[in-house]
Amino acid sequence: MLYNQISKNKRKTWLLFVVFFLLLTLIGVGIGYFMGISPAGGAILGWVISLIYILIVYSNSTNIVMGLNGATEIHEQDNPQLWHIVEDMAMVGQVPMPRVFIIDDPSPNAFATGRNPQNSAVAVTSGLLEMMNREELEGVLGHEISHIRNYDIRVSTIAIALVSAIAVLVEIGTRFWWFRDSDDDDDNKSAALIGLVCYLFAIIFGQLVANLVQLAISRNREYLADASSVELTRNPQGLISALEKISGSKPMKHANKTCASLYIEDPLTREEKTSLFSTHPSTASRIKRLEEM
Repeated sequence: MLYNQISKNKRKTWLLFVVFFLLLTLIGVGIGYFMGISPAGGAILGWVISLIYILIVYSNSTNIVMGLNGATEIHEQDNPQLWHIVEDMAMVGQVPMPRVFIIDDPSPNAFATGRNPQNSAVAVTSGLLEMMNREELEGVLGHEISHIRNYDIRVSTIAIALVSAIAVLVEIGTRFWWFRDSDDDDDNKSAALIGLVCYLFAIIFGQLVANLVQLAISRNREYLADASSVELTRNPQGLISALEKISGSKPMKHANKTCASLYIEDPLTREEKTSLFSTHPSTASRIKRLEEM
């Protein structure tokens, strides 16, 4: 059942990435009209700009994400218990030991990031360390190590980079729209109109759809990481108890909105509802699945 879920999530993820690239193509076409080049040229330009931007973010993803969330790297002597739990979960999950970070925030939460298991990191809040016992910490860190083992961190990193790339392309389109050459012949008027339509679509729907795709990727993979955590710890009750404590706590004070989908629970709100705009499935549905295991 677990491996069927892995295959299903992989298919969904590829479908969602197709949507991302369709959005990039459309925005690139709009930029092409603004620049006075062909639609194909604009689409290629959009892909090239996005690829360069994504490679920059991807190559330094861990430091960028940790910096955005105010995380501080620690070593074994700084917090032996946390270090050894991460070490144990990594050993059971058969992945390299990730870098370990702590975020100074009283709200309990955690996330994993990186471009692959060899360049991964986990971060936990100070509130998580204060609120959880060892069994619950193992459940949470088993969840995060599962994200690393399942390569969810790579998917999430690319999704964040794609959302950011779309925002960059929209900004470029804005600049070319305002500084375009305002020729009065009919062909240029038609091109400007098509370009404006593409640009307005990007502004109104592009970023929205990109965010929805990113959130859908996150929701699809939380269930899998929960199940994989139980596979590592052999103890669903630890994660169940941790999720109950997290859902009953206050949101984080300084969480970065772009990275909200990375956390084990939504760091921005504790409202228990699942919609297209939710970063995570509801805690109740996650706990129900864990209890069934």
